Amino acid sequence: MTEAAFRTLYEQLREQTSRGPEDRRGALGNLTPECVVAATAEVRTGRTVSLASPVETLPGPDNPHPANHRMTGPANGDSAAEGLHFALDRFAMNVHGDADSHLDALCHVIYDGELYNGVPASSVTPEGAGALTLDTVHDGIVGRGVLLDVPRLRAVPWLEPGDHVTADDLTAAEAAQGVRAGPGDLLFVRVGHRRRRQELGAWKAADARAGLHPTAMRFLAERRVAALGSDGNNDTAPSAVAGVAFPVHVLAMHAMGLHLMDYLQFEELAPACERAGRWSFLCVVAPLRLPAATGSPVNPIAVL
Repeated sequence: MTEAAFRTLYEQLREQTSRGPEDRRGALGNLTPECVVAATAEVRTGRTVSLASPVETLPGPDNPHPANHRMTGPANGDSAAEGLHFALDRFAMNVHGDADSHLDALCHVIYDGELYNGVPASSVTPEGAGALTLDTVHDGIVGRGVLLDVPRLRAVPWLEPGDHVTADDLTAAEAAQGVRAGPGDLLFVRVGHRRRRQELGAWKAADARAGLHPTAMRFLAERRVAALGSDGNNDTAPSAVAGVAFPVHVLAMHAMGLHLMDYLQFEELAPACERAGRWSFLCVVAPLRLPAATGSPVNPIAVL
């Protein structure tokens, strides 16, 4: 895809999903209280399933700067001593890496000197972001989740790095699974990244990964979904667009105001949906309350 064609698509999606110059919540505006109430009807068995992968603390090809977890207490010998003692630990991570499950705030993507909806990029400083931050979702994101399993559709265990999910793939997956994404839904697209990693080992996902083709974003705009998540980065690598490294991030977050969840895992959810014979569920996403942050580790929970 040429950069000129990409920019035309960008302008089309921006116009199609416009919510006025003062909007700061983006596509979450599609997730109304009525949608949340309706989503509770998806609970049939009460089973809960995590959509996150365990946080990585060891370096690898896709994770050169892993999360750091260390114990800060008790001091040596204290745990065996008489009286009260506490086990204490400290945790730090690179939120936007290529291994850990995380949610991107709308201030994460800067394109042509702006954030979503014309907010100046200067609002992001070394002290933190001043607009479109994680604080936008401090009450969580709760709604109807829909999982579309593209490897299942194609009868393969995973999509190979560099492969694209198209709008036709999404439509065909809906038909094959007997489900339809609609306004306010949280759409999850499985490409099989996690299964490939589990079976073949980690690789440098920054250079090679399966994801959505930029034109697939038309599907999301038409369906008016509220958020998008994948077991990959949502973007394909190498990029499908000359001159734009993360076109799906730019279209989703910058043009459409769509919060993204990257590097989730669906290897427990997909078989649970298969057994239940349905691919929709109540989904609860609860990021950390980090008011000036551009993202957060996240553990979305599906309730079937």
